[in-house]
Amino acid sequence: MKKPDKGIAAIHIAVLLFGTAGLFGKLLDLSPVMIVFGRVAFASLFLALYMKIKENRVAEFITADRSSIGIKPHTLIPALGILLTVHWITFFHSIQLSTVAIGLLSFSTFPIFVVFLEPLFLRSSFRLKFLLYALITLFGVWLLVPSFSWSEAYFQGVFWGCISGLLFAFLTIINRYLSPYYAAEKLAFFQNGIAFIILTPFVISTINSVTFGDWLVLLLLGVLFTAVSHTVFISGLRTVKARIASIIACMEPVYGIIFAFLLLNEIPQLRTTLGGLIILSTTVSLTFKTNNN
Repeated sequence: MKKPDKGIAAIHIAVLLFGTAGLFGKLLDLSPVMIVFGRVAFASLFLALYMKIKENRVAEFITADRSSIGIKPHTLIPALGILLTVHWITFFHSIQLSTVAIGLLSFSTFPIFVVFLEPLFLRSSFRLKFLLYALITLFGVWLLVPSFSWSEAYFQGVFWGCISGLLFAFLTIINRYLSPYYAAEKLAFFQNGIAFIILTPFVISTINSVTFGDWLVLLLLGVLFTAVSHTVFISGLRTVKARIASIIACMEPVYGIIFAFLLLNEIPQLRTTLGGLIILSTTVSLTFKTNNN
């Protein structure tokens, strides 16, 4: 299999795991902060052991020359951990406020953010027609919201889902930029490890309330649906452009909605389905067009 084909296959596998991970927001009766803490704790441990087996030293940084955007690669590592922390907290918060479908579909606006941000950081082209795609996507988001009132849980769910999408757009671009400098598992370890350090003070007083069963579920979430999926996704970005990865990532809510129906009996409303179709079709069309230009 050619390198680009391997990269695309890796992105597909990671997106399948990403989509299923959203269900843990409903399966676990824990706060988003605690869910993310357990997720990054087990992910960090697994990645550290994995790198130890590979004799890949965690503390090894690459001191590369300044890039075309004038930033040394290692200076971006802390930002990845912060972005990952807030991205996952807002993601699970969105799902808990609304439904798996609402959380995943509002988060799926992130490719729109990518095409606006990528030219600023990776010197790719930008065209005014991107604004049209953004307006169409906003219409899709509008359909997701039954009532534009902060007291409405679905409105809050869409809002936090879009914030999560914006943060994930930054993550995708920075990971794409850093992938030539660091091994995929090292990048994943750094951002999960930093997220673990950030969240520890916020959960230390309530950690004893987590049951043994919850820890087992968090173990599964942290290892398979985080450490493995995250490493595979970053590895795929070595040979796959961020925009192509965004296209593939559009399958994430599809996988999530299917599993939410099978496991949680969640059936999206017609308005949610229409809004989701507009968002997904717009982002797929946009990323295809920008890649061909």
